[in-house]
Amino acid sequence: MIILDTDHLVEIDRGSPLGSMLVDRLAEAGDEVATTIISAEEQLRGWLAQINRLRDVHREIDAYRRLQARLSFFAAWQVLPWDSDAASKFKALRAQGIRIGAMDLKIASIALARNATLLSRNLTDFRKVPGLQVEDWLSLL
Repeated sequence: MIILDTDHLVEIDRGSPLGSMLVDRLAEAGDEVATTIISAEEQLRGWLAQINRLRDVHREIDAYRRLQARLSFFAAWQVLPWDSDAASKFKALRAQGIRIGAMDLKIASIALARNATLLSRNLTDFRKVPGLQVEDWLSLL
């Protein structure tokens, strides 16, 4: 299984040439591809915060349109849950003193719980997680 971090998802969503090459490479790999509820949360929090800052209901229209597009985007993906196995991995990693952001550590915990390869540009932080298979396919395209 391959899990995409937010940075890899964004390239696909943008429809950029890099994103198209990533889609092709994922298809060639032949593995199951997913993302996490944590990546979904990160993106949805951003859109919700933007909506919350707006004071003119007419200006909210575009922000809500983008939020709805984001929901549709994630509906087309397999979104892996935050479950008991991932939570246990997270607690064990925190107990080991792994010091990366909580959201990244949650994503890493989901990947570890499923013995999956995580695709992310954030190799510096994710390589601090013992046993995590992490690669940056965007830099290779």
